[in-house]
Amino acid sequence: MATVSVRPPRTGRGVELGLLLLALVLSLGAYAQVGLATTGAVPPGLAVHGGGLALLALVVHLLIRWRAPYADPVLLPIVVALNGIGLSMIYRIDQAAGEGGSSSADRQLLWTLVGVAAAVAVLWFVRDHRLLRRYTYTAMVAGLVLLLLPLVPGLGVNLNGARIWIHLGSMSFQPAELGKILLAVFFAGYLVTNRDNLALAGPRILGLHLPRLRDLGPILLAWGVSLAVLVLERDLGTSLLFFGLFVAMLYVATERLSWVLIGLLLFGGGAALAAQLFPHVGARVEVWLHALEPEVYSRSPGGSGQVVQGLFGLASGGLLGTGWGEGYPQLVPYANSDFIVASLGEELGLTGLLALLLLYLVLAERGLRAAIGVRDGFGKLLASGLAFVLAFQCFVVVGGVTRLIPLTGLTMPFLALGGSSLLSNWVIVALLLRISDAARRPAPPAALLQPEPGELAVVGGPNGAGRDRAAGDGLGDDRPTEVRAGAADGWDDVGRTRGDGGRTGRSDRDDGGHRGRPGSGGRSGGPGPGPGAAPGRDGGPEDGQPTEVVRL
Repeated sequence: MATVSVRPPRTGRGVELGLLLLALVLSLGAYAQVGLATTGAVPPGLAVHGGGLALLALVVHLLIRWRAPYADPVLLPIVVALNGIGLSMIYRIDQAAGEGGSSSADRQLLWTLVGVAAAVAVLWFVRDHRLLRRYTYTAMVAGLVLLLLPLVPGLGVNLNGARIWIHLGSMSFQPAELGKILLAVFFAGYLVTNRDNLALAGPRILGLHLPRLRDLGPILLAWGVSLAVLVLERDLGTSLLFFGLFVAMLYVATERLSWVLIGLLLFGGGAALAAQLFPHVGARVEVWLHALEPEVYSRSPGGSGQVVQGLFGLASGGLLGTGWGEGYPQLVPYANSDFIVASLGEELGLTGLLALLLLYLVLAERGLRAAIGVRDGFGKLLASGLAFVLAFQCFVVVGGVTRLIPLTGLTMPFLALGGSSLLSNWVIVALLLRISDAARRPAPPAALLQPEPGELAVVGGPNGAGRDRAAGDGLGDDRPTEVRAGAADGWDDVGRTRGDGGRTGRSDRDDGGHRGRPGSGGRSGGPGPGPGAAPGRDGGPEDGQPTEVVRL
């Protein structure tokens, strides 16, 4: 006779701790190898940098055990590994440039502390990611303000031809990095509310389901703002990232390829027009197409010397690289920020660079996996948008360094020197951890969901319990909702009325539609409509959620 035992689900925290140890070994080993190769001794700052990174990783790990025990166990180790390897390469370039005090590496460690503190704050205060949906339009306004803040006279500064920085005292910051997170929250909240209009309405032409003209407003607005950033701030990278984020989330929400094609046509046409009308955009395109021509290479400023030196560095690295501390990455301008990919490719080779890209690939995949697993539409869109931001930013940076696309000025997440980028990416990872916790958290035991006889209970929410929703928590859960009712006149054991028609309770759709199955949703199994019931209508609650009504 078989015995069935119920085991509690695994949280994955032990796996996370083991992977964290491996990530710290890789990071500290790289840091030590740089010192041994450049000075012949272990770096004196190994205890500070290595111990600081390990302490920060341990703090986040313990907080996840407490506040998000079912979060994805792979996200944090990948981020710690990338952050630590980037810190080692920045320290290596400091040594090559003659900065014995490793000032850039010290600043990067300080910004890592700030980023981890922001991630801890997100995990502590955002107990349910659906709460962010309440601030959909607030996030839109704040995101646009941050995106256009460098244009304010006296606040924004022009560095290297782009006006994307602001000065706060002695500190400079790139506000668009935080703006992309707020805009992702806005896009998720807006699209989960309006996806039916964007997905179902409109004509079908040549096999493509095109949107109605009046539904093109949001994408035209996003297109206009992205072109404004491109023209006024001279920032191709932020413009491309902002518009790509919106188109990607629009496709996830509607599953219509026509939106992607419209987005590509709009951005391609706008970029081509900008290249003809604005010299700084045309110079980027010319460097991309004719980087090896002598007149383009020797042009100053705006020549292709940086791109070509980066390509030479990648070529000298070969398959296995020169080894930590054995190359010449300092020959490339901005080797520790914009071109840190070329620096790593030179010393780690193609093999090491592919390993780093695989880490990014797994990071994006785990974010998309959280999007698939979470039960509400807002969480799905937000997680997919944040995962896309990380993946798309990697593609744009690597594509620019390798001349696959024009150079944009974006930096590699977690690897490159830059406080604003590091801060925003740690916040993104914290949000993905929160969403993955909701996606992987098991439903509570059925005994906890049993209402009293005659009581009406709504079952929903990330933990399966919907009493808070029935009380009006405003979270806007998009999952199918189960309604359980106690014994009442006119109900049989499967939730159908006995002989008086009425409404049944389970819909075939999980998006709030009214299509039902005979005997279980949408239409009654009785001879006629029941009292107060509209024939053929769903018996769900007022928020449009499909329901199942059963008798205890």
